[in-house]
Amino acid sequence: MKTSNPVLARLGQAAERERAAGYAQPGPYGQPGYPQQYPPQQPYPGGYGQPVAPPAVTPMTLDDVVVKTVLMLALLGASAAAAWVLVPDALVGVAWIGAAVVGLVLGLIISFSRMANPALVVAYSIIEGVFVGMVSKAFETLYAGIVLQAVVATFGVFFLMAIIYKARIIRATPKFARIMVAVIAGLFGVMLVNLVLSLFGVNTHLRDGSPLAIGFSLVCIVVASLSFVLNFAEIEEGVRMGLPQRYAWTAAFGIVVGLVWLYIEILRLLSYFQGDD
Repeated sequence: MKTSNPVLARLGQAAERERAAGYAQPGPYGQPGYPQQYPPQQPYPGGYGQPVAPPAVTPMTLDDVVVKTVLMLALLGASAAAAWVLVPDALVGVAWIGAAVVGLVLGLIISFSRMANPALVVAYSIIEGVFVGMVSKAFETLYAGIVLQAVVATFGVFFLMAIIYKARIIRATPKFARIMVAVIAGLFGVMLVNLVLSLFGVNTHLRDGSPLAIGFSLVCIVVASLSFVLNFAEIEEGVRMGLPQRYAWTAAFGIVVGLVWLYIEILRLLSYFQGDD
């Protein structure tokens, strides 16, 4: 199955290698053909010493992705709740920044890794939960009820995008994917520059509740929402290509990253309309 997504193409090639792994183990006296799993499978016609059927690789399914996503969100929610309760108010800022940095590093490692790593994905969920918990606590302290509004809005947008994708109202064409990747990279570049400038006391008005800040948050929300179209398309292609089951963790990771980004942007946008800054 061909795909325009280079990451999925690479993973598809890895899946093919795994399905052919049964040919790789040498038999007695250097003879090929002993499988990597036991009991050995029925060999292909040809007699002793001939290659045997490769071991079965359990393919990823949509249910696998759903289960992994729910598990990641449960870990994230539990970690956020624990951080909210256990971290003293005086350390909220430190925990917020620390979790953001660690979560960013883990996210980059997972994103650029060639292999799905459930342990890293689980660790990311927990660390990101601390980050979300600290951000939520800070906003809730200033604006009572804002967290619940943001959570409801986030999942509402997610399910709306799932319906839109299912109805094929928006299609993840190669051109759409290229534009989305460029826009997301650009937005994160702008946010990084804004963060650095803010550390030196420079106000770019992107995060201060001004009309420019409202517009920027709206753009981020739209882009974060559209990123789910890419996630859904990658999952669909991955299932068709028969990627191994463990890659469901990678697919779930992509969805959770989008949900966290969307939640933070909605939380920030709602805060602009809550009265005093």
